[in-house]
Parts: sequence; C-alpha cells; structure tokens
Amino acid sequence: MAAPPSPGSPAIRDLLRKVSIFAHLDPAGLGAIERLMEIRHYSGEAVIAGQEDPGDNLFVLVQGKVKVVLYGDSGREIILSIFKSPGDFFGEMSLLDNQPRSATILAVEPSTLLVLKRRDFQAHLEAHPRSALAVLTQLSRRLRHADEVIGNLALLDVYGRVARKLREMAEADGEETEEGVVIRQRPTQQEMAATIGTSRETVSRVLSGLARHGHIEMTGRRLLIRRGFLVEQAGED
Repeated sequence: MAAPPSPGSPAIRDLLRKVSIFAHLDPAGLGAIERLMEIRHYSGEAVIAGQEDPGDNLFVLVQGKVKVVLYGDSGREIILSIFKSPGDFFGEMSLLDNQPRSATILAVEPSTLLVLKRRDFQAHLEAHPRSALAVLTQLSRRLRHADEVIGNLALLDVYGRVARKLREMAEADGEETEEGVVIRQRPTQQEMAATIGTSRETVSRVLSGLARHGHIEMTGRRLLIRRGFLVEQAGED
C-alpha cells in the first residue's frame, strides 16, 4: 500500500473533490473544510466506531477498506456496507439525528481516514445548503439500497441472492473484456455471505456450481463473470 498523503498536501485537496457532498465547493471552500479535518490511521481489524457509540464524527476514506457491520446474538456478522474507494464517506447519519451509532465500523485492512467533527460538519451544512442537499441525496440512495437488500433477503433464495450480488459487483467494480466482466479483487466468500445473510459454506457451494456450469471463473482474487449469465440475471428482474 502506498504511503498515505500528509495533511495539507495537494492529494488531500484532490481527494475532497471526489467526495460528493464537497464536490461543488470552490478552492477556498475546499481549503476551509480541509483545515477542519484530522487524519487518522487505523490498523487492520481496528474498531473505528462501535455500535451505540456517540456519533461525533464524519469519516472520509483516504485509503484502505472499511466495513459497517451488525452482530447477532450468536455473534454472527452481517455486513451492511463496504467502503473501499477514496472519497467514500460515512457516519453522517448520527450527525444528523443526534442518535448513537446504529452499527459498528471496522477497518478491514490498514486504513487512513479524514475525520470531521460534528460541530464543524453542522456549521458547514448551515453555510453550504448544497452540501446539505447532497447529503440528503446520498441518504436516499443508501435507503433505496437498504430496501433492495431487505427485499432480496425476503424474496430470493440463496442462489438468487448470490447471483444478484455478482451482478452488483459487475456493475460497481467490473471491467468489460471479451470474455465477460472481470472483478480484479473479488470479496472473500465470508464477506459475500455476510452481505447476503447466509453462510460461507453455502456461498462456496453456489459459486462452485456456477463455475461448473461455466457461468463464472475464479482464479485467486480474480473473478470472471460471463456476459450471458449477467444478461440472464438482468432478464429475471
């Protein structure tokens, strides 16, 4: 992993331009928000914020990988979201409703984050209504995604959930090739299982079956999804 950018570097300013709620700001506005942010580093598997903790900070991913999880009574992990693209932001919900964190935020691997305190975030929203509208837009998207996940859990069998997850991965991270759509860094089977509400063993069986039928090919972290399979899945919506 490359060394993270230092505070005040051009790389940080460029990163903030990728954050949807700050993208409209002029250079002076970006500079002002940058000066309010603190850079924090987390080791792999570190807890960034725990469920029921006070929601005091907005986080922006600089580099690394972060997941948002819930834990069942048995300790089973349910992954709600994974953030891995520089400029992804999270933690805004608790800043808006003044409620504790609704889930636990963990670093999957060594990660660097920009952190904006609640009072500074709220002052920024009051001074920049377009940022507030951008936050509402992002919350709406996340709510729609949550509705889709709930619908998948209620209406689709495990095969259907795995197939839908593969299609989502192809749309979000896929690279078009002559063979089909390639995912260069596919999630682990455990991560897939935790996002679709099943076990790693079940995901492994479904993926093995899809591979036997020629729908996918797995080589290390590389995953090839055949275009015909994606077209078939799209036709079932």
